[in-house]
Amino acid sequence: MSPPDRQSHTCRRLLDAAGEVFAECGFRRATVREICRRAQANIAAVNYHFRDKEGLYAAVLGDAHRTAHEKYPVTLGLGANPTPLERLRAFVRSFLLRLFDPGRPAWHGLLMAREMVEPTKALDALIEESIRPRYDLLLGIVRDLLGPGTADDLVWMCANSVIGQCMHYHHARHVLPKLQRQAPAGTADVERLAEYIVEFSLGGIDRLSGSRRTTG
Repeated sequence: MSPPDRQSHTCRRLLDAAGEVFAECGFRRATVREICRRAQANIAAVNYHFRDKEGLYAAVLGDAHRTAHEKYPVTLGLGANPTPLERLRAFVRSFLLRLFDPGRPAWHGLLMAREMVEPTKALDALIEESIRPRYDLLLGIVRDLLGPGTADDLVWMCANSVIGQCMHYHHARHVLPKLQRQAPAGTADVERLAEYIVEFSLGGIDRLSGSRRTTG
């Protein structure tokens, strides 16, 4: 089956309406009837563009992920022949810009959160097509910073720590201001936060790299 024409007005309305419904109800409780009602589309349009509910759900996940990465690619601001440090800074900055983007539909984050808690078959496809290539890119950056010969598990843990910091500041964005008694972080704080995460990560990577050299 050929991929749906996302420029079609009907297809676009279905994707947007489905994103809202799937985020509110989850994949299993969401109904095609409600999605089509919100999209002001005929139920047959789902079969025509996406084959079925599963196909529509997979398209919504992929479309949300692709849209965010097209707006803030991991190479954002990089020049020719960037250093590993410059690549790490661009990766973290683009990640935070995607997470804190005020123009991002509210259902994007909720939908992905639901998918992490209640994974569907669509998650495997999303990982292979979109998430894994970017994760592998981060692994390459971290490996370059740690140095040749570094064990894979150390590279993975360092990369996961970078991602974990970014996710924490977003997922806990409503809690941290109450703990710290200050205004919630927003897009204006992304640059400062990105620089902090990069510097903190570099400190850990450098320490681990030095330790590995000493004990290795």
